[in-house]
Amino acid sequence: MVGPFGLKPKGTMAVRALPLAKVLKERGHCVALFLPPWSYPQDAGRVYDEEGVRVENVAVAPRAQIPLRLVSRVRAFQPEVVHVFKPKAYAGVTQWLLWQMRRVGLTKARLVLDTDDWEGAGGWNDLEAYSWVQKKFFAWQEQWGLTHADAVTVASRALETIVWSLGAPRARVMYVPNGVNSLPPRGESRHAVRVELGLENAPTLLLYTRFFEYDLARLAETITRVLTPLPNAKLLLVGKGLFGEETQFLEMARVRGWRERVVNAGWVEMARLRGLFAAGDVALYPFDDTLVNRCKCPVKLIDLLAAGVPVVGEAVGQIREYISDGETGLLVAPGDVDEFARRVIDLLGDAETRARLGAGAAAAMARDYAWENLAERVERAYLTPP
Repeated sequence: MVGPFGLKPKGTMAVRALPLAKVLKERGHCVALFLPPWSYPQDAGRVYDEEGVRVENVAVAPRAQIPLRLVSRVRAFQPEVVHVFKPKAYAGVTQWLLWQMRRVGLTKARLVLDTDDWEGAGGWNDLEAYSWVQKKFFAWQEQWGLTHADAVTVASRALETIVWSLGAPRARVMYVPNGVNSLPPRGESRHAVRVELGLENAPTLLLYTRFFEYDLARLAETITRVLTPLPNAKLLLVGKGLFGEETQFLEMARVRGWRERVVNAGWVEMARLRGLFAAGDVALYPFDDTLVNRCKCPVKLIDLLAAGVPVVGEAVGQIREYISDGETGLLVAPGDVDEFARRVIDLLGDAETRARLGAGAAAAMARDYAWENLAERVERAYLTPP
């Protein structure tokens, strides 16, 4: 497996590739990850074993040589299959090099591409502060990579449709949504955590977020409509904005008169997540109806559902796959502030329904989104004739 970056701080390789690699190892495969940790250079050159999976972090200086280093390590491993994660940047260049090398007989490895985001126009090209040249190059890489692979694994139904539209045969496109990654068990009781946070018996909204997936003003208005008729309710905020949006959001809360009702936990270590999840009564999952959101497979939503948290989310993209309305959570039409607020208020007042939805979500996630089951789809991608 080849990644565009290391295991941290970015998440794809840690929450998608590595869990999959571990399960494939358990199923009898010999698996290695080759990573360029340019965003966490402390890992450069570090090689270690994680539950039977070899993890190799290549040197990152000079950066222009990263793809050559990745190719060199891949060839030394002598794989039957190379699974490239993300078609862009260093991983995309590595895929291109291996494809050309196979054309002239320098490798026989089967090339499989994994995509879990839309990178071009309407996707991450619109979110990141890339240069014009980078945007053009990443968009080209994405189109080329998706059409020059023996098979493609996709994390969302929207990406599946896009890859089909580019001419890929249906049999060579495997839908592999993100699976459940176990969180560390919580060390404190729900009551203890709530007392520590100053929540006590307050009805508590939980917002576990990076902020960039929705319009901040719309979310602030939704929360205002929930908190206004519930003077004792509070908001527990877990997470930090990708671009510092939490500062803007908290200012919106101040202007609307409920900043003092926000408990801001900020970014926290995974070991604390279960305790914070348990402290909330209802989780909010706002999600704008955009191309990038339709294509992504939100790990934070998976964490919430797997932990048994009752969630109210907007019916966009993979949220509709993970939440069955009325059974494993509640769905609202995207952009409908009134409906969102109403369903949250109703759920806050119905402990029995909260318990039922939370239990249903946890059971469904364990049943349908275990990596052990998803790995079978990946094996089909490895074995499907080109």
